[in-house]
Amino acid sequence: VPAAWQRPYLNIFKHFRVEEWKRSAREGDVAALTDARLKGTVYRIRGSVPTSSYLQLPRTGTQSLGLAGRYLYLLFKPMPRKHFVVHLDVATEENQVVRISFSNLFKEFKSTATWLQFPFICGAAKGSVYDCTARASRRDLVGSAPADVRWTCLVLDLHSILSLYLNRRYSHLKSIKLCSNLLVKNLCTSDLVFDPGVTFSEARQADLACRGVAPMPREMAFPVPKGEKWHDLYDYIRFPSEGSKVPYDSIQKSSAGHVAVSGDPLCQLPQLVTLTKAVRDRLSLIHQITSPKAVSALWKG
Repeated sequence: VPAAWQRPYLNIFKHFRVEEWKRSAREGDVAALTDARLKGTVYRIRGSVPTSSYLQLPRTGTQSLGLAGRYLYLLFKPMPRKHFVVHLDVATEENQVVRISFSNLFKEFKSTATWLQFPFICGAAKGSVYDCTARASRRDLVGSAPADVRWTCLVLDLHSILSLYLNRRYSHLKSIKLCSNLLVKNLCTSDLVFDPGVTFSEARQADLACRGVAPMPREMAFPVPKGEKWHDLYDYIRFPSEGSKVPYDSIQKSSAGHVAVSGDPLCQLPQLVTLTKAVRDRLSLIHQITSPKAVSALWKG
């Protein structure tokens, strides 16, 4: 369980003051830029060889981030027509260090007792040439990112990854190494599932907190212009996919693109959020009519 200072979430870049480069390290072409679309600072990591440029937290391999949140959120954008690599070193409850890597360089999933390598498949904007090609061939395009690759919120369930693929129990996140070529807005850890497509008022109305689901914290969110929808502008990838018993061998966007809260169809987003009072009242009425007491009364009548 994360310590109090890590709850309800920890903004990693802010907490470790990445911009000062005292508790983090950078190598090669790493620069802080202002992104007009996201209205804030992003870090650009680029290089001809993915390992030649990187941003690393903490600064040295002998230190540890010590972050115990179950989910790691990475807000990033692969660079068009380029390859990137991300390495995460996590500790198990048995004090074993396991490296989790994902990249659009990897052609297939590979695993050892201490290293999991996942291919990352970059989705293209809906309706684009890349998207249509992928649909026509009934598979996503493996390899370098498409020209119209989008900003992505990647949610890694570190607990489930270790459990599913190595039968190990997750303890904490030790280090993160972001290698070229990508743009990164932020990183955070939490025990909560954040859905960027849900507003604070919708979350309250649908009482999502009791299901461990929350709206994306404002300092972590991508901007959405008035009248637009988050999921039409950005990609949301949760890995492993919620409810999946079979381990997937690649990280990619699901067809739904939304957070699934549980197997119960009434607990799915966004349907749950859009239930109006009238619909809930009707469901309540149906429940009352079909309850054993009501059926019994009807038989007696």
